[in-house]
Amino acid sequence: MKAVVQDRYGSADTLELREVEQPVPAADEVLVRVHAASVNAYDWHYLHGDPKIARLSFGLRAPKVRIRGRDFAGRVEAVGAEVKGLHPGDEVYGEAAGTFAEFVCAKDSETDLKPAGLSFEQAAAMPLAANTALIGLRDVARVRAGQSVLVNGASGGVGTFAVQLAKAYGAEVTGVCGARNVELVGSLGADQIVDYTREDFTRAGRRYDVVLDLVGNRSLRDLRRATAPAGTVVLSGGGVYEGGSVLGPVRLTLRGLLLSPFARQRVRQLPAKARKDNLGVLRELAEAGTIAPAVERMYPLSEAAEAIRHLEVEHARAKIVVTV
Repeated sequence: MKAVVQDRYGSADTLELREVEQPVPAADEVLVRVHAASVNAYDWHYLHGDPKIARLSFGLRAPKVRIRGRDFAGRVEAVGAEVKGLHPGDEVYGEAAGTFAEFVCAKDSETDLKPAGLSFEQAAAMPLAANTALIGLRDVARVRAGQSVLVNGASGGVGTFAVQLAKAYGAEVTGVCGARNVELVGSLGADQIVDYTREDFTRAGRRYDVVLDLVGNRSLRDLRRATAPAGTVVLSGGGVYEGGSVLGPVRLTLRGLLLSPFARQRVRQLPAKARKDNLGVLRELAEAGTIAPAVERMYPLSEAAEAIRHLEVEHARAKIVVTV
């Protein structure tokens, strides 16, 4: 099968489209013929091995997982002996390592039926980004009706879903984005929009019940200044940033964890873990029209390197999708 392979850390130039052996599903896995995958900041971090501390899990000298890509949508080709509820021919979506390929083996626990009414390209834009937003708002911040929520990075992959989910929970939503993305964030339902090129939300004098930071470019002091005294700061910082660091946005997370026991404000890390039940929740929300993927651009599998380069250089709005 064809796949986008990376043998060493570096720029998108290290990626090559090659013929590799087709994977065989384990007992708890499904073999999926990939129709579409999407690009995430996760792929950029894995590509560069940045921050360097991440190489403890990515691989010290070279990537342990050589095929890039994390999200997928496609059709089940085969199922392992322990898989229940999924069958060959089912249209599915989910997360797995190595989705920039014609086939991928995915855990049954990280795969679910694709939302009806969405194309494969739209469905592929959802798993990692929408699941991250769901965990951050529902599980970590515990957002409820009437609260005020600020999303820093509202036009990014996770941010576009976070704005929609916060609105679905009945919150008043402020989205922070650049000038060119103001219209997009407004179309997602944001009540107020802050253009960061013109205004610093941390010094505007307003304080929010929840500050969801998806960028990692502000200090913890700044984020707390914009948070209500009994509010919650949720730290992700998983975006593309100026690379080459040892800790990168992990420094902000560590500071938050050390401070949290001593502050009235809750400072929490956003742990994004793929889960089948979350995919089911997101499927129902998508089928009801409550959330919808925002896709900026699509690239064929042969141009996956260019898709990641677009994310890095152009600071892509919404989601970038790779079609297989």
